[in-house]
Amino acid sequence: MFALHTPLPTRFPSTQLTNSLALLRRHHHLLLFAPLSSSSAAAAAATTTTGAFTTSDYSSPSTSPQFSSEVGLDSDELREWEVGGDDRGSDDDVLSLQSRRYDFTPLLNFLSNSMCSADSESDVDSASPTSLDRTEFQLAESYRAVPAPLWHSLLKSLCSSPSSTGLAYAVVSWLQKHNLCFSYELLYSILIHALGRSEKLYEAFLLSQRQTLTPLTYNALIGACARNDDLEKALNLMSRMRQDGYQSDFVNYSLIIQSLTRSNKIDSSILQRLYREIELDKIELDAQLFHDVIFGFAKSGDPDRALHFLGVAQGCGLSPKTATLVAVISALGNSGRTLEAEAVFEELKEGGLKPRTRAYNALLKGYVKTGSLRDAEWIVSGMERNGVLPDEHTYSLLIDAYVNAGRWESARIVLKEMEASNLQPNSFVFGRILAGYRDKGEWQRTFQVLREMKSCGVRPDRHFYNVMIDTFGKYNCLDHAMDTYDRMLSEGIEPCNVTWNTLIDCHSKAGHHDRAEELFEEMKERGCSPCTTTYNIMINTFGEQQRWEDVKSLLGKMRGEGLLPNVVTYTTLVDIYGQSGRFNDAVDCLDDMKSAGLKPSSTMYNALINAYAQRGMSDQALDAFRLMRADGLKPSLLALNSLINAFGEDRRDAEAFAVLQYMNENNLKPDVVTYTTLMKALIRVDKFQKVPEVYEEMILSGCTPDRKARAMLRSALRYMKQTFRSR
Repeated sequence: MFALHTPLPTRFPSTQLTNSLALLRRHHHLLLFAPLSSSSAAAAAATTTTGAFTTSDYSSPSTSPQFSSEVGLDSDELREWEVGGDDRGSDDDVLSLQSRRYDFTPLLNFLSNSMCSADSESDVDSASPTSLDRTEFQLAESYRAVPAPLWHSLLKSLCSSPSSTGLAYAVVSWLQKHNLCFSYELLYSILIHALGRSEKLYEAFLLSQRQTLTPLTYNALIGACARNDDLEKALNLMSRMRQDGYQSDFVNYSLIIQSLTRSNKIDSSILQRLYREIELDKIELDAQLFHDVIFGFAKSGDPDRALHFLGVAQGCGLSPKTATLVAVISALGNSGRTLEAEAVFEELKEGGLKPRTRAYNALLKGYVKTGSLRDAEWIVSGMERNGVLPDEHTYSLLIDAYVNAGRWESARIVLKEMEASNLQPNSFVFGRILAGYRDKGEWQRTFQVLREMKSCGVRPDRHFYNVMIDTFGKYNCLDHAMDTYDRMLSEGIEPCNVTWNTLIDCHSKAGHHDRAEELFEEMKERGCSPCTTTYNIMINTFGEQQRWEDVKSLLGKMRGEGLLPNVVTYTTLVDIYGQSGRFNDAVDCLDDMKSAGLKPSSTMYNALINAYAQRGMSDQALDAFRLMRADGLKPSLLALNSLINAFGEDRRDAEAFAVLQYMNENNLKPDVVTYTTLMKALIRVDKFQKVPEVYEEMILSGCTPDRKARAMLRSALRYMKQTFRSR
């Protein structure tokens, strides 16, 4: 039976509300009691004990084997009671609470029966009753003196199990009906929290409408939305909370960032905006929020900001978690910044934390990405020296390193080592091998990898088939790609978004726009919802066909399905509008992107500058370049080469060479495209005699001339020879 400590002589006073709030407002989580069994309501109804409270004789466990109705204050709650108490007899009161318990079985029995009755909706009313039957009146009077924190404990215990949430709601309604507890907002907050955990967000919002929203209920609703990954509602609630004059707390921001990370919607610009709101709310970051911010920036591919907040946290005397440091190491490794990643790895060891497999894998991935095979081998050897066992991911990364270096035999040896370590090579490992061959242009080895898989007894899965389709698609082997798709279906493997996106994209890039559109429709017919990437591919497909109304229609459908355009969407729009000479639309997209809180990328400006360059609009290309600099973006080699091309097309060779001088002054190494574009600019203004000088400078700079560069030189020499003969 539910038994709580006996009450103080009077009902828990309203001045103690702050203490009861402290029971719920936690350092980082709600304090929930041990969960109840799934048959809690039924067992409670079957218990026959009567009376509102008993002596300490009833402190033993309930005789019911399925449901215990004894709930009391734990040590933390008693401590809160002592801190908040002002009466001289508070010590005696606490002892009284510890020595006697309440029995809530009659109440739970009554409410369970009421819930089963046909007129339960009218029986449990929030209005104060005018008349009661004798049984309910006696129940209300017997619980009149129960302190509010004990009701909270009972409610939290009921809410810990989804099966007893309905009973918890009945308790709240009954308490409000009889005016037995002051802190109803806390009771409703506990219920909202429980509904959120049970993924009943709609019911949580309905429940919140029964009370005026307070900071406590706001926080519970925001937490419920974040836990259910409904970020739009969570952010709207935080905005509304601020408008109502309430300040959000650090827990809400932690939950939202965790939801972004969990749903892979994390983006550096979104995190920066959230952090600005944290600063506006003057919230001091705690250890958990620091971890979430650092982890979020690392996962979003922004290692600079992750390192910044890591330094700030350490400056505050906080020691980072191992997971935090591993995320930073991984972000640095993915960016090719292996020296910094190694420094953080060493910091992890110096801090007394023993690196485990995940930490080693994060650093190993960085070395594989940069092609540092020797360092990769050193990391794996270090794992063995320190007694850290490699896992499947370790071996797959090492196989990546060997395949990228063209050492297939070494990769096969690693496969044998996996088997010797009782780690069966899986489809993912073979997928990595195939991806390595794909990236090296050796798509014909696909069938060799399939034979190797078969010899190891490994069946291809969806991931492997996706890599196969992508490999064939990249080398325009569309028949092989569709055969692979048919093979997936015949083996009962349902295509996912990646499968469809790859098929649509490879047909679009091959110029088979009609087939790409058919696959897009087939995707929807098979019940696979298009994602943002799918819409980006189709926007590019329609743009290449200059189907502008269809482009606008796609954007409308995308937003209608709750998918917001991302950086790639706007970059694609700028590119297709620029290539078609619709520069006003391209600039409008740039403005729309900024107004949406997204930061334009270098790729977007490259597309815009290149579009201007191809039409000889050098002034506009230069304006776009200046705007790129104003947005804090470092000019890329591609953007500068496009700017040289713009000046060359506009017959402004002096400005083209000024760009080369800018590159040399800013430690940007020109490539073969730079010099070839400069030679083309000289030929356009009939300065053939200067072309050999540029060609020689290209060789001296360490660039190997390609076919196009040699053609430019031959063209200039041929014209010079004809000019000399004509004299």
